[in-house]
Amino acid sequence: MTKSEIDEATVRRIAHLARVKVTAEEAKSLQRELNGILSWVEELNAIPTDGVEPLTSVGGAKLHMREDVVTDGNKPADVLKNAPKSEDGFFLVPKVIE
Repeated sequence: MTKSEIDEATVRRIAHLARVKVTAEEAKSLQRELNGILSWVEELNAIPTDGVEPLTSVGGAKLHMREDVVTDGNKPADVLKNAPKSEDGFFLVPKVIE
């Protein structure tokens, strides 16, 4: 096992911490996937980046800035048409806490 390989016990620990139920077959599959990702990251780390400036924007193009104004609002009746249930101008949602 190399320094960045993940074993099945680690996969199960991660699943436990995430509160995700993982079968033995899924754990083996996840182990392969995670080790593949780590292998790819190791390949990226091997690329020499000395002298490469950090990229702060794609293509160096300036984005056109517009004024931040509401352009499509004040239509509560139209918005409530999408609601399965509404009352007094509000969406009705099922109770989720007992």
